[in-house]
Parts: sequence; C-alpha cells; structure tokens
Amino acid sequence: MNKAGGYPYAVWVGLPSLVVDWSPYLRCHEFQWTCLISTFYAYPIQSFCQCDQLSYPGKSDMFKARMTALRERLNDSGIDVALITDDDSVYYYSGYYDYLHMDFGRPTLLVVSVDGESVLITPSMEKEMAQVAAVVDRIELWNDGMGNEWREALPGFLGGTARIGIEPDLMPPVVRNYVDSLVNPDRLTDLMPLVSEMRMIKSPDELQIARHAGEVGIAMMDAGRSAIGEGVPEYEVALSATQAGTRKAAELLKTHYSDKRMSPSIHFMQIMASGKEVTMTHHRASTKELKYGEPIFLCFCGMTNFHRFKLGFDRTFWLGEITDRSQESAYQTAVDSQAAALSVLGPGVAAEEVHRAYAEVIQAAGYEYPFRCGRATGFSFLERPQLVYGDKTVLQPGMVFAVDGSVTVPGKFRAQVGDSFIITDDRYEQITTHPNTLAEVTV
Repeated sequence: MNKAGGYPYAVWVGLPSLVVDWSPYLRCHEFQWTCLISTFYAYPIQSFCQCDQLSYPGKSDMFKARMTALRERLNDSGIDVALITDDDSVYYYSGYYDYLHMDFGRPTLLVVSVDGESVLITPSMEKEMAQVAAVVDRIELWNDGMGNEWREALPGFLGGTARIGIEPDLMPPVVRNYVDSLVNPDRLTDLMPLVSEMRMIKSPDELQIARHAGEVGIAMMDAGRSAIGEGVPEYEVALSATQAGTRKAAELLKTHYSDKRMSPSIHFMQIMASGKEVTMTHHRASTKELKYGEPIFLCFCGMTNFHRFKLGFDRTFWLGEITDRSQESAYQTAVDSQAAALSVLGPGVAAEEVHRAYAEVIQAAGYEYPFRCGRATGFSFLERPQLVYGDKTVLQPGMVFAVDGSVTVPGKFRAQVGDSFIITDDRYEQITTHPNTLAEVTV
C-alpha cells in the first residue's frame, strides 16, 4: 500500500453501504499517529494497522519474539522478504488461526520484510479474527471475485530486486504460479530450512503447551481403554476418547490460558483398528463391534492436539485375553524396540542413531525392517528432524519427539506403542504415559 510522510494509512474499498466504523481501531498510541481512511471503488484491498488497542488479554509476546528472530535470520541469510504460506508457520509467527484456507480456495499469506512491515493477507470474511489474533503490523483483506483478490497486494511486496524466501513444498500451486509470474527464478530461495530450524527448538511457552497436550492425550487414552468391551462398536470408543480429551482440554484452557477463542474440541478422526484389521495402520473407528480375544489398536497421533500443539501417542490392547499366543512375542518386541530407542534418546545423539537402535531390535527378532522410529512434533504433525536412517541432525534440549516401538507381521498382526518426549539437558522428559506390559494392556 502507499505511504504518506512515512506513515501507513488504511484503505477500505467496496460499496459505500458496506463502509464500517473504524474509529475504535484508528488511534495508534505506539507511533502517535492517526490512520487515515480513504474510500475507493477500483481495488478490493482493505488495509489497517494493528494498534495496541487491538491487543487482547493473554496475547503472548512469543509471537513478537519469533517475528524478531525471523527478521534476524532473514538478514543473516541475505533474504529481503519472507512469503509464508503454510498454515502452521503462519500461526507460529503471527498467532493467527481458525481461518478458511486452500480447501475452500482462499489463500492466506504472511509477508515479512527484513527491514519493513509484517503483513497478513487474508479473506475479508476473516476480518474479526484477524484483528484480534494476528500479531502483525498490518492486515490486507481481500474478497471473492473483487479485483485481483489476494493477488492485488503481492506485487508491491515482491517487486524490484528483493530476494524472496518461499516454502516450495508447502506453497499452494495457485500461489506459486502467480509468484512465478512476478519474480524471476534467480530471486527466489528456499525458506523452509530456516523456518524448520527455528521451529525445532521449542520455547518454554511451547514446552508448557506440549506438557498440557500430553495431559489431553492421557485423558483420551484412559477413556478409550475404559470404553473397550465386548460388543462395543469402535466408534463408541472413539466418542469416549474424544469427549474426555475435549473436557481435559477445556479444563486446561480455563485454568492456564486467557485466549477464550481457542477451542478445546478434539476434532481429528480416531485412528483405531481391531481384530484382523489391526494390520491397517491408519484404519478409522468404524461400526465394527469389538470381540473377545481380539487385539485393539488406539492411536492418538492426530487427536493429541492441544492449543494447536501436536503429539504422538498410541497403544495396542487385547479384550479379555490374548487368544493367539504368537501375538505376545510380536508385541513384546515392539515394546523392546521402543525401549532400545529410548536408551539412546537424548541431547548430542544423531537422529538416525535412535532409529538404528529401534530397528536392530526388530530385525534381530526376525521381523521386517520397520518404518521410522519417530518424528519431531510441534505446531505441525511432522517437523524436523525425523528419527530415521539418513537424518543426521543432532538432538538438542527443547526438541519434542514422538517415539514408537512397532512390529508388523504382514497380513496377520501389527503392534505399536508410542509416546512423546521432550529432550532435556541430560536425557528426556516423558509427557505421555500409559502402561505397556502384556498384563496391563489386556483389558
């Protein structure tokens, strides 16, 4: 947008009947200037500054700190502008969430200039949420079918000779195609390594959220286990877990957080399988009824999502007794493989070494080579590093991991146990817990 005398001004564009009263938002005490309103009819962009009056109780300074750290890293890397399109990274840097994105064809973009403004480009229907949630210098609103929509503001940020950092693997194709039409390829650079490195080490605020996410996961696992019974449909187990997780999340939000808009609702579809379908790793809870003697797999890797922080957590159970004794040794190997991984998990260890310890136990017992031992988590389900061969990232205090133990007998049986851990200065802190001995997982 234009500037007058070095100060941003706010512009609203549309029909006169839709003009709203911006007076509560116009006085910016921090800079001691008043935003000016002009009304036009040619452009669909609506822009306004974020003033201290827009802050809400409990807004964390961690978003401002992250934005400052991002600018420092951009400067060190010779990047002039960061164009962030991944939903989780938009939240990580700005605190903005609960908006429609590409599933509904509506891009939201965060533009951060190394020595200028941070600007959120988002649909006008999200104005109210953006005003109170986004910790940015300015918001650009666009509307469906009006002018060039979200594209309207981008040329002003990406023009000239600036070096632009983008997220190639996480960028919606429609956005990438438009950026490619504006910017020569030699001015584009991959921003993802820089962002991933920043997000690897969690702040004290994030670690507290992770611990609370662990409490939510434990509540779900306990409730899911308690709901297991002969003749009980799988979906009833999922409902019990979902309700328990939501109630625990609500309790934690009320007790420890002041953002009243953050939803406690557990909303990920339950990963669950029983009987012969237990070999289907990501089978969803169905109308199938649980039977005596069958194995039951409960996974909360998508559902353990509190205050947008994700963890991994899963267990294998049996109803009544283990009728197929061959499953006992396979399950025990899964438990042992997780224990082997944990025996080396800690600071200073390469990520692939954790996987190596886990895989050696599984293969030594005669089972096939397993999938990765684990993954870093945070505000995304999958972050860096991964606990897998080839990832030589050295683990550091403040990282958070889901660490699994697993065994697959193709077509017959599959067992998995998994928990989440914070890497500490000496070893690790376990933040999800549930019994895992054969006697204790027989319900």
